[in-house]
Amino acid sequence: MRFFTVLTLAVTAAAMIFKWRYRIMNTLLAISFLRRAAVMISMNMPAIRQKLLPGLFQR
Repeated sequence: MRFFTVLTLAVTAAAMIFKWRYRIMNTLLAISFLRRAAVMISMNMPAIRQKLLPGLFQR
């Protein structure tokens, strides 16, 4: 019975996070420290950097 309760809570939490994923992401990125950290982490990924940088400096 305890396993079923934990499983139900986990599935419900996952569904709510999926449903409100953009609202949660916007709320977290409104915090400047977290936004700065997200940009630094994403710019350290070569695939993202290669796709993003040429479009920024192109005329």
